[in-house]
Amino acid sequence: MIIFPAIDLKDGQCVRLVQGRKEDKTVYSDAPGQVAASFEQQGAGYLHVVDLDGAFEGGPRNIRAITEIAAAVRIPFQVGGGLSTRADVEKLLELGASRVIIGTRAVHSPAFMAELVGEYGPEKIVLGIDARDGQVALEGWVEKSDRDAFEFGQAMAQLGLKTAIYTDISRDGLLQGPNLAAIEKMVRQSGLQVIASGGVSTADDILALKELEPLGLTGAIVGKALYEGRISLAAALQAAR
Repeated sequence: MIIFPAIDLKDGQCVRLVQGRKEDKTVYSDAPGQVAASFEQQGAGYLHVVDLDGAFEGGPRNIRAITEIAAAVRIPFQVGGGLSTRADVEKLLELGASRVIIGTRAVHSPAFMAELVGEYGPEKIVLGIDARDGQVALEGWVEKSDRDAFEFGQAMAQLGLKTAIYTDISRDGLLQGPNLAAIEKMVRQSGLQVIASGGVSTADDILALKELEPLGLTGAIVGKALYEGRISLAAALQAAR
């Protein structure tokens, strides 16, 4: 199971939000590249980068910070946040992202996702499923759709998607542990390889998630807990092993 340290970008800074609310922002660093390099030095094998401004505004905004991250590390990283066009995808891949995450646009246009998978392959295109009360949330988590998150994952798998990041918004940034029941349901129903996000804050959380690995859970994203010292990256990596 892969541990993905999270780097959330807003106004060029490394930040964390609580449940995606812009007003609940904590700034951790003005140097995202240094943060990325530190995670690599501590043993991370993959990074998770989110352009929060892009998620709220509908297109990449933190290009400079993402460029700094790409220059600072040798390990792969994935990027999401408001990507909605082929040009967005191409830009991020050219900057050095190993794969890109598509969320809102996937809900609005399944055909677009099928086209991306056909053009770039399922290794480069990751589905982002952000859910609140079992329903898919859109536009940087501001809007809740009437689309069932689990059925949505299953439908995307049928289009050729292989990997999804499943975020339970109600747990994000609260350090209260992941929603294990919902994550297990997503893994079982969707047929996707799932990366869990939201609430992961202790080694026990990671051990609990690891029990879902045989079903298709492939990773966990850890953010606030790392920045606030609730768990060390070394301890997270050890639990994942």
